[in-house]
Amino acid sequence: MRLAPAIQHAVAIAAAFVLATPAAAQSWPARPVRIIVPYAPGGGIDTVARQLAQKLTEQTGGSFLVENRPGGAGVLGADLVVRAAPDGHTLLASSTEFAINPAVRAKLPYDPLRDFAHISQLASVQFILAGHPSVPVRNVKELVALARARPGQLTYGSSGAGGGPHLAGELFQFMAGIRWVHVPYKGAAPASIAVISGEIDFAFGATIGLLENVRAGKLRAVAVTGLKRFAGLPEVPTVAESGVPGYSATGWYGFYAPGGTSPELVRRLYTEAVRGLGAADVRERLEKSGNEYVMSPPEEFVVFLRGEIAKWTKVVREANLRIE
Repeated sequence: MRLAPAIQHAVAIAAAFVLATPAAAQSWPARPVRIIVPYAPGGGIDTVARQLAQKLTEQTGGSFLVENRPGGAGVLGADLVVRAAPDGHTLLASSTEFAINPAVRAKLPYDPLRDFAHISQLASVQFILAGHPSVPVRNVKELVALARARPGQLTYGSSGAGGGPHLAGELFQFMAGIRWVHVPYKGAAPASIAVISGEIDFAFGATIGLLENVRAGKLRAVAVTGLKRFAGLPEVPTVAESGVPGYSATGWYGFYAPGGTSPELVRRLYTEAVRGLGAADVRERLEKSGNEYVMSPPEEFVVFLRGEIAKWTKVVREANLRIE
């Protein structure tokens, strides 16, 4: 199978990093490695992290275990990693919230730029706006009409207050001129269960978490949140083309180590992550579930992260969003 040019570039960089890595970094891992996922099991980043952990175990001969530490839209798990030894044995796989939290929370126990070593952006993903089939809404225009007829009565769930899906819903509320109620859950999986059961009317979630339930008819996809349609559901329009022009909210997954981790070890971590998620079987699964493979090298990832923090800070301020 021929690799895409972007993947060829990433693999080439990774290979160069291997040649420059000292013996100390090459001897890693020396003991089991924890990959902290700061969300409940079953969500998008949890799925990606488990695929990565499996490949890292195969590639290095070490033991990589995913540990779920939900709470605070990713803050609790991230804080745990910040406090760990910078030796590559405690890592963080987190979502868009890593860049959103500085905008929506008055005080964080860490600085997302200063206190972490930034390994790579793993992948990017769209969100799906999905509703329970009993709600009489099939598209964005019908949703807006119903919300305006019943202001403050419709509910939508997300993986947690201050997360990417939550802000996607708040941004929709602001741009569509409606009022609805956000119901936060401790992870994407509980939010999905809530909308499937009818506990809430709608949910915003990553394609990887909602896609199969939409295909099974348990949920009705109203729209996707990116600038272009999702290949896995080509019949579902974007929010922007459905009556809310200019709307866009997408997610992504990042890979981090504690601040102070040596550049050589960060390069080794990046190299192994490229090999793992770049494997044909993993990449195919990622794409089928709605993820776009990225694997940017550390220096590019930190530039991207700075841009994301600035973007979401501007959105929060302009939309006057408030996170309880």
